[in-house]
Amino acid sequence: MRRRWTVGQRDTPERAGPSTRCDTPEHDGPPGPGAARARQAPEQRAAHRPDPGRAAGRRSRREALRLGGLLVPALSAPALLTGCGASPGRGAGNVLRVSQPTDPTTLDPQKQGDMASMNVLVNMFDTLTTRGRDNRLHPRLALSWATRGPRVWRFTLRPGVTFHNGEPCDAAAVKFSIERLLDPATKSPIVELRYVRGVSVVDRLTVDVHTTLHDPILPDKLSLFGGVVVPPRHLAEVGDDAFAAHPVGTGPFTFVHWQRDHELRMRAWDHHWRRRPHIDELVFSPAPNASSSLAALQSGGIDLVTGLTPDAAQQLDGYTGVTLDSYTGIRTSYLSLNTLDDGPLKDARVRQALNHAIDVPLLIKAVLGGKAREVPAMIPRGAFGFDPAVKPFTRSVATARRLLADAGHPHGISTTLTASNVDSNVAEALSGLLARAGVHAKVDLLDPGTYAARLTSSNHAALGPMYLAASTVWTLDGESMVQSNVRSDRRQSRWHSKEADGLVDREELSVDPAARKRAFSDLQRLMRTQAPFVFLYQLDNIYARNDRPHWRPGAAGVLDMADAEVSR
Repeated sequence: MRRRWTVGQRDTPERAGPSTRCDTPEHDGPPGPGAARARQAPEQRAAHRPDPGRAAGRRSRREALRLGGLLVPALSAPALLTGCGASPGRGAGNVLRVSQPTDPTTLDPQKQGDMASMNVLVNMFDTLTTRGRDNRLHPRLALSWATRGPRVWRFTLRPGVTFHNGEPCDAAAVKFSIERLLDPATKSPIVELRYVRGVSVVDRLTVDVHTTLHDPILPDKLSLFGGVVVPPRHLAEVGDDAFAAHPVGTGPFTFVHWQRDHELRMRAWDHHWRRRPHIDELVFSPAPNASSSLAALQSGGIDLVTGLTPDAAQQLDGYTGVTLDSYTGIRTSYLSLNTLDDGPLKDARVRQALNHAIDVPLLIKAVLGGKAREVPAMIPRGAFGFDPAVKPFTRSVATARRLLADAGHPHGISTTLTASNVDSNVAEALSGLLARAGVHAKVDLLDPGTYAARLTSSNHAALGPMYLAASTVWTLDGESMVQSNVRSDRRQSRWHSKEADGLVDREELSVDPAARKRAFSDLQRLMRTQAPFVFLYQLDNIYARNDRPHWRPGAAGVLDMADAEVSR
């Protein structure tokens, strides 16, 4: 499903064909100046003001918040976003300018593990496989793949591919790349290849990937983070630091320069194995603040704003020169509950009460502007393993209070809800919903860097008894959603269950897709009963653009711009 908003339209759906990567958007930047609008003549101000129908729509959502007992501060539309009637991006040439909430952490593809970095790198590097806009797995550097036994995957490579420096991309380069990622000295945060023990070269265009246990979705895992191929000879000559400063890949764009906090510029590569990209240059800029990025959109400094939150998108509804596109997404939000340490959350009845107390449909309508879908038990719709027979919790304050009383808390409980400060609206809304059932959750907001450091630390209690998190299930397989936070020995696990561990083993290692589906179904039913998480929603991918870009994402929202075009 794709929704498109333009001036004069409201919520008009248009039909279109159809990890764990734990990530949150990071926004932090200066407010836009407001004097420009104040200097406009009254008739100019009126011309650029959102129409009354849109304002009424915003009031109705605000009223829903009040009815739900939520206190979320109003978000003022940035004064800079008034426009002057000029066509944004006019005269910009065959260049696409894209913003996302943050800069890459590094340009070494095997030393990063976040979507902001991968969104940039996927344009300079190719992976062995790729996820198409139809959300199916397709060949990229590997033309075909098949199992050669329970612990061997064979990949046949595309002939004639070279890196930007002319070095051949062959079986030796694939072996080097995967083994470099696995080398402890690389300190790669990429976890998807945990079962890979090595790679052997069969011939110049064939490799066997050997695993310690059968990995049924290894080709899927090689479609993004784990599948990037790097040039062995060039790395040996220049070293890791120089490679990160000036990356060399096989992708459709070549690196030009990077000025951190300003722009990262790439140029179309004429000799890409597929074809030359449609655009001549691709520029990424960090937009840590929605107001500044959207002001740049109207001025022509940016053509496409990515990583928009629903509240930021709502601010723009009705402004001149801005089109909002919303696509069904796979990024899934939840509350992680610490069931391991002493406290109320050790009791499954308390955890069930939290799920009954949080009215997720109301949250989606009132806070997210309808741009999300309820997730019953962690695995989102569109991912392999999702079981439609598993239904969400009924939303009932009375049921929540009864369960709390049965667990020995007739007067409710007090706890802490930790979140990144960019998710403050959702966190405050969750706290308000919980309060109706007698759960007094103090919201502890952290800057994104502190939040990320605690999330990935070895201390399972670093983010307190309850924290808000989200994962982009970029493999479109349920394994990516639960691989880091369910099995007892995993880094972010805060729930130890031998039954769950066995089900994770079955879905991760079974050769039979039907057996994997059964394991996922059983796991979802178990999680629905034991409630080690509060299950929330999967967000739409929301973009703002001027009238120049022509591009459509897949469900994971990866910013692969090889097929993008711009109007000139």
